[in-house]
Amino acid sequence: MTAEAAPPRWTPSRDEDAALVAGRGRFLDDLDPLPGTLVAAVVRSTRPHARLLSVDLSRARAHPGVAAVIGPDEVRAALRPFPLSTGAAMPYLPTGVDKVRFVGEPIAVVVATDRYVAEDAAELVAVDYEDLPAVSTARSGLADDAPLLHDDAGSNVATDRTFSFGDLDERFAAAAHVVTRRYEFPRYSSVPMECYSVIAHWTEQDGGPFVEAWANFHGPFSMVPVMAGALRIPTSRLRLHVPADIGGSFGIKAGIYPYVVLLALASKHAGTPVRWTEDRVEHLTASSSGADRAMEFSAALDAEGTITALRADLVDNVGAYLRPPEPSTLYRCFGNITGPYRIDAVGIRARAVVTNTMPTGLNRGFGGQQLYFGLERLLDDVAAELGLDAVELRRRNLITSFPHETATGGVYDSGDYLAALDLATKNADLPELERRREEARAAGAHYGIGTALVVDPSGTNIGYVGLATPAEQRTPGRDKSGSTEHVRMSVDPQGVVTVMLGSVPQGQGHATVARKVAAQRLGLPLEQVRCVIDMDTATTPWTVTSGSYSSRFAPLVTSAVVAAADTVATTVRAAASTLLDDVDPDTLVLADGEVRTPDGRGVKFRHAAGVVHWDPAALPPGVPARLYAEAEFSPRETRAATADDRINSSLCYGFVAEIVAVRIDPDTLEISVDRVSSVHDAGTVLDQTLLDGQVYGALVHGLGGAAYEEFTHAPSGQPTAATFLDYLCPTSAEAGFELLTDHVVSPSPLTPLGAKGCGEGSSMSFPVAYANAVADALAPLGIDITSLPLHGEVLHQLLHDRKDA
Repeated sequence: MTAEAAPPRWTPSRDEDAALVAGRGRFLDDLDPLPGTLVAAVVRSTRPHARLLSVDLSRARAHPGVAAVIGPDEVRAALRPFPLSTGAAMPYLPTGVDKVRFVGEPIAVVVATDRYVAEDAAELVAVDYEDLPAVSTARSGLADDAPLLHDDAGSNVATDRTFSFGDLDERFAAAAHVVTRRYEFPRYSSVPMECYSVIAHWTEQDGGPFVEAWANFHGPFSMVPVMAGALRIPTSRLRLHVPADIGGSFGIKAGIYPYVVLLALASKHAGTPVRWTEDRVEHLTASSSGADRAMEFSAALDAEGTITALRADLVDNVGAYLRPPEPSTLYRCFGNITGPYRIDAVGIRARAVVTNTMPTGLNRGFGGQQLYFGLERLLDDVAAELGLDAVELRRRNLITSFPHETATGGVYDSGDYLAALDLATKNADLPELERRREEARAAGAHYGIGTALVVDPSGTNIGYVGLATPAEQRTPGRDKSGSTEHVRMSVDPQGVVTVMLGSVPQGQGHATVARKVAAQRLGLPLEQVRCVIDMDTATTPWTVTSGSYSSRFAPLVTSAVVAAADTVATTVRAAASTLLDDVDPDTLVLADGEVRTPDGRGVKFRHAAGVVHWDPAALPPGVPARLYAEAEFSPRETRAATADDRINSSLCYGFVAEIVAVRIDPDTLEISVDRVSSVHDAGTVLDQTLLDGQVYGALVHGLGGAAYEEFTHAPSGQPTAATFLDYLCPTSAEAGFELLTDHVVSPSPLTPLGAKGCGEGSSMSFPVAYANAVADALAPLGIDITSLPLHGEVLHQLLHDRKDA
């Protein structure tokens, strides 16, 4: 074959792709960092709620090949309960010690020569239970006669706060219309390709314990001091590694930290490093999930359909324990709780309830899916009650000027919500969809159109967690705030730039974008920049807010990359000036791998860098001989909650306008998505391919919660969706509908590149747009849609209940 006839080589669009496609990814199961590592198996509760009368470990300890077995006694003696975000008397340890409170809760850990021996020995652990009544839903957990999970708490309510902003009562009293509805959002997860995995090693160093651990954990790194506190060691004596590839997470792997602590304790008793990899059944029963929510929304409206006030009563089921960072799901969207609408009087009641189910935590869009399901279903119900078009009702209530401060303290930095809505309706071809609806109804079939508009928060301000504590109970000087990210950048003697990130990506392409931003800022070809993304808390720059969550990368990490690049550029320009007749460094420009004067003279970037390394005495006075920068981006717009409970809970706020059309087969009641029009405003687009990937991924994740995924429980509290036979996930076959995506660009004034996050948008908007479409399709039958997921079996039950009524 001639050179001219050779097929073109595939060039990956992301730096990360080539290794993953070729099977060269570095996942934790591929790594063997310590010699002599033994393997653990976890003994788990088979009961949803029971008192532990005894846990006999003797037969397991005597089994050949077993190095150690630990149970409630060892955990109680060695570990502190994890510090909680509230003062609730609901201590949380990595195993049950007095009781077990959900099926799958760890009771003991067996360490052996291999997994087979460990599993065999685990079956020899004898647990004597005293069964107790169980509760599995948020509303039933609130009942006066509900069984108590934590006796000392006196209630299953872990936190209960009420907020009021603006003249709320007056607005409701004067309203021409008041519409009140109750909704339920389901509990579902992320189902990453790789389940939890941990390697832990407890040693004694410098006169005290030292724990080194590897885990596919993505942050937030506020969990590092939480882990250290449970282990009774300073944070400096806990070294955590995260491999470059963690097999996806979408939030769920934040919940791995109790296992890091548990495996560290197992390592202490075994006297060796210990590794554990979760299997899929363990993951589906005992890892983490998003919180299910019971909610009531009320809207006050004037005669023209303008929303004048909003009330929200939110009850989250957080599972058996208020596991940090919960109750984050209640407060993450506090600043944007009114969505994209002009509503300046707001009342909120926020409660977290413990039940006999697995603890909850982060899940893509966390807090946003629940909030917008209630808010955007309410908008459709308001439109139906007032006889208004659902799109027109939204249009007349949209925010139109920016920056916009919400009643709860959020500051929307930029946007053009009307333009995005208009583009979404144009791309959807609403007249054509309406024609299809009329044709379907004339033929006795069902077709519906649903709309959802959501404000997409990014760059989370961790200070929102403080809202769970009343202002008068917050310790002075102990406020929390911030969206800080750190980046380290260096230049070697050949002029190659290395960017080290602490953002712990889950597959989003952080290295691709960081490398691109650094190259553009320094005027270098891409091949002269490399990116390192392995996390090691002993060597990688990080802070408690670091991590891959809440769409932080685009607004925060890239801003830190810009700051580091600008610091490096200043030194490079000064060094280049010595090679260019001492020209003023401030007049020099970095472009095309050179440092150039205004009249076109230039030297290579690498030659300028070489001056710093090889001839530092030639540098101008006051210029450091250092081509190394550790930069941070810490926006001051993300402050702690105020005394009147207002907070800007994110730095940047994007926007999503989504229109979904569905068909429902009149015989089988199968729901099929016909068309989706999705328009996103994520500020400046840093990489179109990666942006599209986030939009598509978030939409399919939303499809899972809308139509397939749900953790269900029997009345006894036993989980009934513990395998993929019962816990259904969408595949490419279910995502084969017509998808039209587009973008509006309104750069953020708060970030150097104008970028906002976009990793969660459609995971928040699609579930409720889908529900609104199904509600529209079934409106002629008088069916009310108040919960998810929605599929043929659910519709059959709704129709059956309707006939009975």
